[in-house]
Amino acid sequence: MEQELSEDLILEDNQIICLLTTHHKTSTSKEVTLQSLIRMLSEEYGFALQDMERDYKVTGVDEYGKNWSRKVELVVFEKDATHIQDNIIRICIVQGEKTKENDRKNGVRATLENAMSVCEHGFFGLWTNGAVYHFLHRETDSFGNENYVDIADFPGEGETLEDLDRNDRTLLRNPAGDSLVRVFRRCHDYIYGNEGMKKTAFWELLNLIFCKIYDERRRFKSGDSYRRKFWVGVKEQYTEAGAAKAAERIKKIFEELKTDDLFSEVFDGNERINLSDRGLAFVASELARYSFLDASVDVKGMAYETIVSNTLKQEAGQFFTPRNIIKCMVEMLDPNEHHRILDPAAGSGGFLVVALDHVRKKIARELFPNLSGPWLEEKYNSREVNARVKTYAERKLFGFDFDPDLKKAARMNMVMSGDGHANIFHVNSMSYPSGDKRYELENIWDNLKDSIEVSGDRETCEPWLDARGKFDIIFTNPPFGAKIPIDDPAILEQYELGYNWKKDDLGRWTKENRLQSSQPPEILFIEACHRFLKPGGRMAIVLPDGILGNPNTEYVRAWILSKFRLLASVDLAVEAFLPQVGVQASLLFLQRKTEKDIQIAREQDEDYEVFMAIAEKLSKDRRGNPIYLRDEDGAELTFEETVEYLIAKKDGRKELRSRTEKNRRLDDDLPRIAEAYRQFLNGELN
Repeated sequence: MEQELSEDLILEDNQIICLLTTHHKTSTSKEVTLQSLIRMLSEEYGFALQDMERDYKVTGVDEYGKNWSRKVELVVFEKDATHIQDNIIRICIVQGEKTKENDRKNGVRATLENAMSVCEHGFFGLWTNGAVYHFLHRETDSFGNENYVDIADFPGEGETLEDLDRNDRTLLRNPAGDSLVRVFRRCHDYIYGNEGMKKTAFWELLNLIFCKIYDERRRFKSGDSYRRKFWVGVKEQYTEAGAAKAAERIKKIFEELKTDDLFSEVFDGNERINLSDRGLAFVASELARYSFLDASVDVKGMAYETIVSNTLKQEAGQFFTPRNIIKCMVEMLDPNEHHRILDPAAGSGGFLVVALDHVRKKIARELFPNLSGPWLEEKYNSREVNARVKTYAERKLFGFDFDPDLKKAARMNMVMSGDGHANIFHVNSMSYPSGDKRYELENIWDNLKDSIEVSGDRETCEPWLDARGKFDIIFTNPPFGAKIPIDDPAILEQYELGYNWKKDDLGRWTKENRLQSSQPPEILFIEACHRFLKPGGRMAIVLPDGILGNPNTEYVRAWILSKFRLLASVDLAVEAFLPQVGVQASLLFLQRKTEKDIQIAREQDEDYEVFMAIAEKLSKDRRGNPIYLRDEDGAELTFEETVEYLIAKKDGRKELRSRTEKNRRLDDDLPRIAEAYRQFLNGELN
């Protein structure tokens, strides 16, 4: 149960609530990193919040006999022990984002080693500035001398250092909060800054993510005999011989996966990992600690698209649809296991990933009707759910894109979403079925033919021996803008909207026998989507408002209404795609008319209800900064909620834990609009 907190707990601007103490804190980069670390130690490492304390003062005596003290940003005590220095078992130093590891005053040696030395059981420590995570282990040699050794990670609650080195350790950590975003950034920045690969850093990282996913997927085939191949010993990366051994192990995985059915469609076969042994071992070690398949799609999507969008935006001016807009579009059309879905401008695969996740959750609820909350979520990647999800994705999910690099990016996104083997093809949806490589066209039809035969829906499809008239649902955000006009007559002549139109004396629009000199791609894309849909199929599309309101595009609107039934229209605030691009756009939800529908419309006036909404708030401002719900005076509201999560124990058991948090909520109209549309369809909306 969630309830709004009293007014005295309302947040001021630039404040956040500490997860550990519930106190208000100024939202500095250091504080944000600390909150991320608290969540990480709680949900990933299994340490209870009551066994942690922030801003704890440790004391000691220096070599000259003088007493000293320093504040440690976060410490963990032995389970259920009193909070005294002798009971500290983990020490975490958090510094500002500009502080370097080797800083003489605030670096690793000056702060972390110093604090660990005075804590009797402080054998493990962490120093971070938000970008770098430096772990240490305090060892004692046979002569009683203490040494501080670099390690890749420290043990969680109830674990030992030896547990981290077990290659049969299948209970990998489920990333919490923004952990995976930070890991991806850390790996990308390491390759970019240390490997001399500024232009190829993203693709090198992508290859290793492929290796990680490939290795995790082996558990579905191996079962109880599964042993990790993608792993790096906790100290392995810190020696030349160890790094070489880890690199050899990971490169073998890469060679294996290039011959795997799922991955062979992405690689040509001559690709190789170009990182140094040290660089490869570092990145692999960062990735190896997490379970990618078990992480939620939102967590993986946020991490992956953070890297892919920044890379492709820099390389090709690409930008991608915000996740909240995608989720709204998918929830409103509510796809199920029987719907064949296409995104003809697939990009990095965001729509396909969210649609797959939507169907995955439906499958899980059907298979495990008695489970809920974290116990149900745990089943999202179970063998039973995954088998049906894999079959669904192979038969029903399709994506086309003109950019060959995006084919690889989209396929990776689908694989990360949990064995989602979608059919991603490098084709130009605008010129389809002509103008593309014949083998790609043949592959599309082969896959579609198999899908149709298995689904038994040939009678509802149009008879073309290609992708036209074959899809139940289309989700898409087409490329649009006057800067990228379509002026090729060979393409324009394929479309009714590629010609000039005029009004007759009765006010009806008719097509002339004269081509336009050019057309914005989004106009032709509407007609292209119409061709891909089955009669009666539905579409959710992002369109610039100019098409929906400008006098000179009235003929386009008339064409749309003649070919489609208008289901819903959602007007988006200008912040929708900022700061990448400033364009006023709407979400249009359409259903392709059947021949019978068209005939009825000719004989009588159409009269039906259309759902319309305005999304004034979209969870962010014009600069891309998040915005939260506020009270009438403009102060941010906080809400109390119970958060439940599962902790994986060393013996294989799962333990349900919960905590009460006081959180802000993003000010986003889209989830409310999706719910209102559901009520509209059910006749519940007044």
